[in-house]
Amino acid sequence: MCDAWNPTQYEKFKNERSQPFFDLMDFIHPEKFASAIDLGCGTGELTRVMHERFHPSFTLGMDSSQAMLTKADEFSSASLSFAADNIDAWEQPSSFDLIISNAALQWSPDHPGLFKRLKNSLRTGGQLAVQMPMNHDYPTHLLSSAMSQEDGWQTALGGKVYDKPKTMLSVEQYATLLFKLGFREQRVELKVYGHLLESREDVISWVRGSMLTYFEKNMPAENYAAFLQEYRERLFAILPDDKPFFYPFKRIFLWARS
Repeated sequence: MCDAWNPTQYEKFKNERSQPFFDLMDFIHPEKFASAIDLGCGTGELTRVMHERFHPSFTLGMDSSQAMLTKADEFSSASLSFAADNIDAWEQPSSFDLIISNAALQWSPDHPGLFKRLKNSLRTGGQLAVQMPMNHDYPTHLLSSAMSQEDGWQTALGGKVYDKPKTMLSVEQYATLLFKLGFREQRVELKVYGHLLESREDVISWVRGSMLTYFEKNMPAENYAAFLQEYRERLFAILPDDKPFFYPFKRIFLWARS
């Protein structure tokens, strides 16, 4: 299985992808953090911003992509380091005062189990701050999910199905989950970012740096090229040919204290 995360492709819309991280940091209550972790740290640049803003004694950036971590290494210091690990199974009981994750947890299955592990990994009084894209009901994601269930493409995917529209919970369900897990405080908000792109071609470029990496990772290269061509044609049959193109993008923000 290849590492489909391409830092250059991902950062084509660097400013648009970065703003939610800054918005997420505004949810965090500044305190004296002994330890912090950024789950899905990507290139590490924003992890360093968080580290310099809140000054934890030690911060760990974690990601599963070696390509991302190679870029992140340039931000390493005595109090900031980066490591490879799998968020889907990660848990370090009572280890962190701050757990932050920006645009990463949406890839993980079993969110009730995932958030239980995150809660267990916080120290008493620790804070959890999470931002996830919630655009799975937009044509870009609905189409990719539908195509992944079609016989030819499912075969190319090795029997896998892109089911993120089924993985994500509703806003109300996340709030209820945080309550049932025993968090003492919480703040849950949905925000729509309006991105003005040059054309709908940029929508393809956007999802190639994020959502479509699932297909690139799980398909042989020749199948992915054919998939991408068909995906483009079918998506453009749905999206208007507007210039500029208004791309509404929903994101959920979750903050809670253990």
